[in-house]
Amino acid sequence: MKILVVCGAGASSTFVAQRLRQAAQREGTELLVRAGAPGMVAMEADAGDVVLVGPHLASALSDIERDAATRQARAVLLPEDVFGDRDGTRTFALVKAAAAADRIERTPR
Repeated sequence: MKILVVCGAGASSTFVAQRLRQAAQREGTELLVRAGAPGMVAMEADAGDVVLVGPHLASALSDIERDAATRQARAVLLPEDVFGDRDGTRTFALVKAAAAADRIERTPR
């Protein structure tokens, strides 16, 4: 699964991405996690399966969701205290929930 973590400049998203990658590895899951800026979602053909959005970008969430949807990705707003998630487990739980919700929505009825 590919994850893109976006924030304004890419600095704080790098820490979130690194912690997320480590949490996934501890659970035996391989993730391709990158950090970047919101514009990457609209410009890159393969932005990821899940786009994690920094809490300070809440006002831009609808635009990021729209851009992510055109790439068949799901955008998830990170909680305000995400930077306190030192081991990445809460962030990884958000990724797993987003992926599960996506599978449910895509399952034919």
